[in-house]
Amino acid sequence: MTEVVHTPDGQGQGQQAGSLPEDGSEQRVAPRFTLLIRTAKLICATGEYLCIVRDASSTGVSIRTFHPLPQGVQLTLELPNGDQHPIERVWEKEGAAGFRFPVPVDIDRLLHNKSRYPKRPVRLKLQLPALISCHGRTAGVVIHNISQQGAQIESPLYMAIDQKLRLEADNLPVIQARVRWRKGANYGLVFDDTFQFAELARLADQLQGNCNIESGTWIPDTFRR
Repeated sequence: MTEVVHTPDGQGQGQQAGSLPEDGSEQRVAPRFTLLIRTAKLICATGEYLCIVRDASSTGVSIRTFHPLPQGVQLTLELPNGDQHPIERVWEKEGAAGFRFPVPVDIDRLLHNKSRYPKRPVRLKLQLPALISCHGRTAGVVIHNISQQGAQIESPLYMAIDQKLRLEADNLPVIQARVRWRKGANYGLVFDDTFQFAELARLADQLQGNCNIESGTWIPDTFRR
């Protein structure tokens, strides 16, 4: 479970929620809570990006970032339980950013990550062209999403459960993986070596520029099963 620390001095004196004091930090009128462990992602028109929520209140949030964030776009914060919150940028500096919520959020739900579903790693949605190699065969595939531990791909090659393969794509290291599940032309892969969160966060920034294909548009129908 995520550890939470109540920060009594999080209430700003004479500051409105989301306003900027002279040091550039954000002080919020609502009580602020420090989240010691909370991965999340930012969603916008240019793609999805990993971040870590550092502290939050019902009116705003500050996050740790791993690269400069896209400018001039509407951002949405998505938590591991799938909850999405539109956010407005208040400040940004190297490695960190602060946002306000246009509408106050349920801070108890945000803090405790309440969900009906089992917790799972944050996944980045992509449409990334890649290559797989297995048993002397090579084929073009589409990576639909990726996490620290695995990925979902669409492949013209039929592969068995637990089949080992190599996955390659621009801006990704060569990945050794095996098939965990199969549904039609879609396959779930588990990586032999997992990514560190910060490593995948930085890669995500580079990957978004290569996501320029539609799902399945270059996979011949004759190869689908």
